Amino acid sequence: MATVKKLISLDEGIAKELENVADALHKSQKEVVENALDFYFDYTDTVIADKITKEINSKEMKVYDSEEVYKELGIDL
Repeated sequence: MATVKKLISLDEGIAKELENVADALHKSQKEVVENALDFYFDYTDTVIADKITKEINSKEMKVYDSEEVYKELGIDL
């Protein structure tokens, strides 16, 4: 996977904690940030899935049957 550079600013306390965690784990700060973001994105995927499920169950979001969608789009299978 390609590497993309991002410039971010961190609160001083968070930056120091990042240094400490990276030192304790014998990992680079880059690795710690990447692992933290991966973990956070997995968590937010769950939050989003729960939100969508609630919206479907409360009828705020309509779910269409695939056959209905294909017919509307004129797709023959």
